[in-house]
Amino acid sequence: MKHVPTWLKTCALSIALPLASLPQTLTAEGEISMQDQAILTAIETMTSAFEAGNMDRVMQSYEPEAAIAFEPGQPISDAAMARAAFEGFAQVNPEFTYSGHEVIRAGDIALHIAPWSMVGQTPDGQEIRQSGLSVAVLRQQGDGSWRMVIDNPHGAHLMQR
Repeated sequence: MKHVPTWLKTCALSIALPLASLPQTLTAEGEISMQDQAILTAIETMTSAFEAGNMDRVMQSYEPEAAIAFEPGQPISDAAMARAAFEGFAQVNPEFTYSGHEVIRAGDIALHIAPWSMVGQTPDGQEIRQSGLSVAVLRQQGDGSWRMVIDNPHGAHLMQR
């Protein structure tokens, strides 16, 4: 039998493993890298601020000209319009749950993918339930923090056609 190099075995194994079993990039010790944790913290901070109605903190999670898709295929890049949309949506007192996170980094750019579900309530008391796939592109800032450049919480809409 022909010798198969270790690196090739590793590549074949990584291709064979389902991506869902790899929630974040791991270090050799099996821990989440510090950069990936910083990206997840940026996402979690924005989500918590949104749930708390802290619109200043929500908007600080984005670069000034970020594109945010409040509706599938209709991104908004105007910060004032984005803030107004967030304020309107906050009226349902949303509570978000993520069922996993995947982070892919290339230098100072990162892709964050996460299935989410949301429960909220209309002003007249009617319960609202939504779910989707969040796809966000983040860029590392000069101070080392991460901000969103593109945010599409409707990443799965093309699959539902």
